[in-house]
Amino acid sequence: MSGMKEETARGDLPGLNCGACGFRTCAELGARAASAPELLRRCIHLSGNAAPFPAAGCGPAGAPPAGGRGVPCPGCAAGETCPEAPGEEWRDSLGREFDFYLEHFPEDPGPREVILPHNPMITRELGIAVGDALMGRPLGMSCGCPITHCGVVTSVEPRTGVITWCVTGPLLPRERGCKDIGYYIAEAYEGLVTRARGDLRVGMRYHFQPRLCMLQWRHSGLLNYLNRGPGGCQVRLEGLFIG
Repeated sequence: MSGMKEETARGDLPGLNCGACGFRTCAELGARAASAPELLRRCIHLSGNAAPFPAAGCGPAGAPPAGGRGVPCPGCAAGETCPEAPGEEWRDSLGREFDFYLEHFPEDPGPREVILPHNPMITRELGIAVGDALMGRPLGMSCGCPITHCGVVTSVEPRTGVITWCVTGPLLPRERGCKDIGYYIAEAYEGLVTRARGDLRVGMRYHFQPRLCMLQWRHSGLLNYLNRGPGGCQVRLEGLFIG
């Protein structure tokens, strides 16, 4: 990848665990970047686009920093690590338990989301087509995420207004511009489950965390499609909520 050295993927990440890249820790980003170095562009600290991030240490009463699962803490003495909280691997950034991480398909640039604009006519009025970059925010009971989502369209149903896109973050719209669909309803997530706390069954509602969720919050959804394969379970979750 231009402008990034291979060594950066191995050890030059800042260790701040700010979550802005979509990964819980810098260690997780570094592990993924070893095989996909283009992911390093997500680190705003490496790119120089962020103000200095204060080293907060372990906080009051020695509480571990958010996301600091046994990785070096910038506020501790050199080489020290913050303790891993019991069961933290299956807890979101607010401490709530969930059942599995939802990974995106290898062929997709990000999580696959099926959406419906609050005014479905926008799909036709804006001439939305496969490959378009979009931005919008899931509103209300469908999801209620406070973060504006940005992504690239993978399929469109002009008659109903339903759009399938892959959420990619704000970099793509900044580079090439986008179409703003405003508020939308998040109808479904599709992706892979490679690890889970228990068996998955169609018809059950599960708490899950999208692997690249910027807030690292758990979601819940009804599992209504499941296909087990060598790379994991391909799933579709509808009836989405956050929390």
